[in-house]
Amino acid sequence: MMGLPNIDWATMTDHAIIKEIGSYIKHQRLEQNKTQVQLAHEAGINRWTLGQIENGEAVTLTTLIQILRVLDQLNLLNIFTVEERISPIEYARLKEKKRKRARTKKKTSPTSEDNKW
Repeated sequence: MMGLPNIDWATMTDHAIIKEIGSYIKHQRLEQNKTQVQLAHEAGINRWTLGQIENGEAVTLTTLIQILRVLDQLNLLNIFTVEERISPIEYARLKEKKRKRARTKKKTSPTSEDNKW
């Protein structure tokens, strides 16, 4: 198994990143043995548009999502998941507020006034 390439994305130009994305899409398409026509049709885009993307031309986010969906690669978007984290101080405050005892509820007996109409 080949190791993952160690690409320094921060040093790349925008155009170089777009070319890498296009290369990735082309690679995935070929791995799945799909033609440009098949992938474009399934993604709901024009074959010419797919060819442009694979050649490193700019792509809209919507088009990229459509292509990734057809290639079953939406898991790549997991990196954009925002996880809310609680600070240690806030956690300690929540622990203080947590109930430590159970209380029985007082039963109220109906008074004679409640039974009268």
